[in-house]
Amino acid sequence: MEPIKPYKKSFEYSYTLGAFPTIEMIKSRPDIVKGVYIHSTFTDREHLESICKENHIPVLQGDKTIAKVSDKENVFVVGVFEKYTCTVDTTKSQIVLVNPSNMGNLGTILRTAVGFGIHDVVFIEPGADVFNPKVVRSSMGALFRLRHQYFESFSEYQKQNPNHEIFTFMLNGKKPLTINDCPKPKLFSLVFGNEATGLDDSYLSVGTSIIIPQSEEVDSLNLTIAVGIGTYLFTQNS
Repeated sequence: MEPIKPYKKSFEYSYTLGAFPTIEMIKSRPDIVKGVYIHSTFTDREHLESICKENHIPVLQGDKTIAKVSDKENVFVVGVFEKYTCTVDTTKSQIVLVNPSNMGNLGTILRTAVGFGIHDVVFIEPGADVFNPKVVRSSMGALFRLRHQYFESFSEYQKQNPNHEIFTFMLNGKKPLTINDCPKPKLFSLVFGNEATGLDDSYLSVGTSIIIPQSEEVDSLNLTIAVGIGTYLFTQNS
């Protein structure tokens, strides 16, 4: 395996940072794993080497490589994988993120989605790079348990997913979301804007606009919190 370099979006590969997301990747998608670097001080080496051996994945000594690609001192494992493409399942409910920009938030949202049983996540471009190691790490391996797809526009997304009932989450949404009054569609798309600007007013006319009631003491909820609340309620009722 060729030596890896600090990540760039143009690379054909990326990597997991840390033992847990690396093991989750191997469990979920062993076919994409090119190799695993292990630090000489890693204490659970035997277990990880056993998992790699079972899946015919090369294990390399990687103190210098790990230090080069990680900006944190507590990283002892790096898993290198080939980037891949996938498409969302049009028969499953989905989360749609319009122009997501914060990589840490994006990873947390992916983890939240999988935690509540949503395995299809859409990104409307432009948006953060889902394969950036910061996204991969904050997802704690959840990235490898779901399908994701980028679309150039929301209209393009709708053309390919015409049967989903659309719910747009907006500060000026028309329908308050409550535990007792959450819609119960069989097939839904929950649409969220980015951290800074949210969704513009054109989304008020798309499907049903939703507002999460909150105190006047804050101007808005963090995107990851809003996604968590919305996804939990919709998946409990569907």
